[in-house]
Amino acid sequence: MPSSPKPRWRQRPPGSTWGDFGPDDQLGRLNLLTPEKVRQGVAEVREGRSFALSLPLDYPGGNALNANRNPPVLRPLLRKGLVNFNCLLGELEPGRTDVLSDDLVILHLQYSTQWDGLAHAGSLFDADGDGLPEPVYYNGFAAGRDVVGPVDVRDAGVPAAPGAATSTSAARALGIEGMARTGVQGRGVLVDLRAHLGDTRTVVGHDALMRVMEADGVVVEPGDIVCLHTGFADVVLGMRRQPDPAVLAASCAVLDGRDERLLQWITDSQVAAIAADNYAVEAFPARPGPACCAALPLHEHCLFRLGVHLGELWHLTPLARWLRERRRYRFLLTAPPLNLPGAVASPVTPVATV
Repeated sequence: MPSSPKPRWRQRPPGSTWGDFGPDDQLGRLNLLTPEKVRQGVAEVREGRSFALSLPLDYPGGNALNANRNPPVLRPLLRKGLVNFNCLLGELEPGRTDVLSDDLVILHLQYSTQWDGLAHAGSLFDADGDGLPEPVYYNGFAAGRDVVGPVDVRDAGVPAAPGAATSTSAARALGIEGMARTGVQGRGVLVDLRAHLGDTRTVVGHDALMRVMEADGVVVEPGDIVCLHTGFADVVLGMRRQPDPAVLAASCAVLDGRDERLLQWITDSQVAAIAADNYAVEAFPARPGPACCAALPLHEHCLFRLGVHLGELWHLTPLARWLRERRRYRFLLTAPPLNLPGAVASPVTPVATV
């Protein structure tokens, strides 16, 4: 008989969900988006009104939030040597009346409203038990084997000739396409931090989050998708693609990724995913911590340990305002990413239906 395949890991991080959804699972807590959770989301639809929860893809503007991410670049295609934009087909085929436009985009996948996939953030961890930590991702998928990329900087970044470009990286496991195939539909739960904390930057730990939820009667159940309204995306929109880094650094609530009680709540609550309208869900940079540990501790906890996808820069203010006026906080959420095989993250146009 053939021998069984070698397991990817012999020990898992403390408190992780590795293996809980199967040895080859690539969805993490999205497995909790069961048909029952979809029915619960649908049950929140009373008026049939929809809210689009995405910023325009060219926001925030510039690269003040992240020097490595830039706005989309749109360019026309070519058609038989002509610029294929407002292209008069009659110049190529006499007598034709068609006027055609066709374009391409150079798109940084985490520039605007986005989902972080599970291959976005891993950690150095001794998964095989040999005493040496290695770079791995959720459920033991390994850098260099399952998540591959180039070593030459010439094969990274925007190529000089987009038309001749080839792909040089791929998440062969944990790619965003797995998330896309689920449809990412279920019951959303909005926590309105802005209503209680205002627009001043506030690092929110477990106790502060619980106070806000208790004040508004918010209950989170297993399989819910939690959406944190801080007002940050609203501030970004008001800057009209000219973001002021100093103002943004002093604006709106962020979660305290160093708060172990907060991380334990995320574990215990069994949320399916977390989305926020701020830059990184958590404070970045995080509060000072041990030098041995993650710069983005909530990312490590959610993406690496638990398989909880993170949404960032969602536009939640109109939805939050509408829900607060009616003393509601639940809604049907539909938020699949692009079905782009091998990508580690994706723009998303979430829709809340109430």
